[in-house]
Amino acid sequence: MQDRFKQCGPRAAAVALAILALLGAPVAAGADCTAVRLDGRSLTLPQVAQVARQGCPVEIDPRAAARVERSHALLLAYAASDRPVYGLNRGVGLNKDQTLFEGGRLSPEVRAISERFNATLLHSHSAAFGELVPADVARAAMLIRLNTALYGGTGMQPALVRQYAEFLNRDITPVMFGNGSVGEADITVLPQIGLAMMGEGEVWHGGRRQPAAEALRSQALAPVRPFGKDALSIVSANAYGAALATLAAIDAARALRQADALAALSLEALDGNLAPILPVTQAQRPYDGQRQAAAHMAELLRGSALWSPDGARALQDPLSFRTASQVHGAARDLLGLLERQLAVQLNSSDDNPTVALDVAPAQNASPYERQFYVVDGPVRGAVLPSAGFDPSAWAQPLQGLAVALSQVAQLSAQRTLRLTDPAFTRLPRFLSPGGGAIGYGPIQKTASSLATQVRALSTPVLTDVQPQTGNIEDVGTNAPLVGQRVAAQLGHLRTLLAVELLHASQAIDLRQRDGGPRALGAGTGRLWRDFRAVVPFLARDRRNDLDIVAAEHFLAGMPERP
Repeated sequence: MQDRFKQCGPRAAAVALAILALLGAPVAAGADCTAVRLDGRSLTLPQVAQVARQGCPVEIDPRAAARVERSHALLLAYAASDRPVYGLNRGVGLNKDQTLFEGGRLSPEVRAISERFNATLLHSHSAAFGELVPADVARAAMLIRLNTALYGGTGMQPALVRQYAEFLNRDITPVMFGNGSVGEADITVLPQIGLAMMGEGEVWHGGRRQPAAEALRSQALAPVRPFGKDALSIVSANAYGAALATLAAIDAARALRQADALAALSLEALDGNLAPILPVTQAQRPYDGQRQAAAHMAELLRGSALWSPDGARALQDPLSFRTASQVHGAARDLLGLLERQLAVQLNSSDDNPTVALDVAPAQNASPYERQFYVVDGPVRGAVLPSAGFDPSAWAQPLQGLAVALSQVAQLSAQRTLRLTDPAFTRLPRFLSPGGGAIGYGPIQKTASSLATQVRALSTPVLTDVQPQTGNIEDVGTNAPLVGQRVAAQLGHLRTLLAVELLHASQAIDLRQRDGGPRALGAGTGRLWRDFRAVVPFLARDRRNDLDIVAAEHFLAGMPERP
C-alpha cells in the first residue's frame, strides 16, 4: 500500500503516509533488530524503544533468571515462618489486616486458596477506563515490568516472568484501557496484562484483535496461574507510567533537536543575528543544555551567509529568536534529569513488599529490623514493606518537562508569526508570493491554537489526587496522566514545528527570489532542500492543511541529526 501511495508524487505520498501513521498502521521491524538481553540491571531508554516500537525480541540473562528463582524461594521461605506478608498471606490495601492463610509450606489446599485470591485481586483491580493503550506503550510496560522483575525484588514465580518474555517475543499485546491510575503504582491498568497472561480478555496478535485464550493456543503457550504474591507483583508497579514517560523522553529528545533545526532555519529566513549562539557569548552563562542547543544551531548554520556582516541586518532580533538556546537548553536540562531518573526506575524494584536477596541484618540491628530477615536455609535475605512504588523521583521532572515544552512551543509560534511581518523580514506581508495571493495569513490562527494546546497540557497535576482505600492511600502523583499529556504535547509541538517549517522555507524562497542566491548553512540548507522535495514553494494559494500534514510527516521521518 505504501508503494502505491509513492506513485502519486512526493507531496501526496507524504499526506497519505501521514494519515496511515495517524491511523496506527503497523511498522515492520527492521532487519537489524537484534535481541535485547535483559539482566534487570542495564536496560536503557533506547532499548525500550527498540522492543516497543521496532518489535525487537528479548532474551533473559541466565544470571537474572537464577535471581528470579532465588527471589521467589526467599519469599516463600519468609512466609513459611508464619510471618505476615502483604499480598501473599494477608490482604491488600485496607484489608491488610485480613489473614488469607496461616504460615507453613504451600500445601495443595493453601495453593488453591492463594490462586483464588490472586485471580480475585486481578479481577477486582482491573478498573481502568478510557481510550485503548497504544501498542508501543503496552509493549514498553511489559518490557519494563519484566526487567524490574529480573532485578530480583518481586518474588514472582519464574513461570510468570517467562510469560512476559513470551508475550513480547511472540507479538502478543494485551488490549488495555489506559486511564485510571493515580500514579502510586498503576494498580488499575496493569491487571489487564496479568489477565491476558492467564488467557482472559483480548490481545492484539497476528495483526488482529482476538481473545487472549485463542492467541495463547495458537502459540502453544499455557496460561499462567498466579499464586503467592504474583498478582500484587503484577499490579503494584509503575511499569505503565514509566512506559509512557520513557517513550515521551525519547520523543522529547528528538523534538528538541528538531526545534533547534527550525530555530536555525528561521534565523536564516529572518536574516537574523548569530551573536547569541556564539561560543564566546554562551561562555558568559554556561548552562549545559543551553550550550548544547547553541552549538547544535551553530553547526547547522555552518557556511551560511549569516556569518558575513550585513549593514541592513537588525541589531537585535525578537526574543523568540534570541532566546532559543536558553529555552531549548532548559528543556534539555530537565530532560537529562528525567532520563537519569528513569534509568533507575527501569533497573530497580518498585515492589511492595520488596524482596532483598543476600542481605543480612547488621550485628547491632534491633529486633524490629531482624524480623524482616531470613537468616537460615539455602536462600537468605529480607522481605520488607516498602514505598518504592512512589515515582516522584521521575514524575516531577516529567511534569517539569511538560512546562518546558510549553515554552519551546511558545517560541516556535512567535517565530512563525514574526516571519509573516514585513517589519522584521523586509519580505511581503504573510509571505505572499504576490499576484493577489493571501499567503500565510489565515494559518496564524493554527499556530496560535497549537501553542495554546501545548500550554494547556502543561498544567501541573502531580498533587490532584483524592484519598482512597479507606484513607490509607492518601497521596499520588498522576504520573501516567502526566506522561499522556507530555505525549500529546509532543504531537502538537511537531505540528507546530511543521507550520514553522512551512513559513521559514517560504521566507527563504522569497529572499532567494527577490535578492538573489544566498548561501544556507550546511544543515539548514539540507533541511530546506529535502523539505522542498516534499512540499513545494507556495507560488499561489492552496490548501494549507494538506501542506501541514505533509510537513509533519516529513519531520516524523527526518534523520536524527539534521
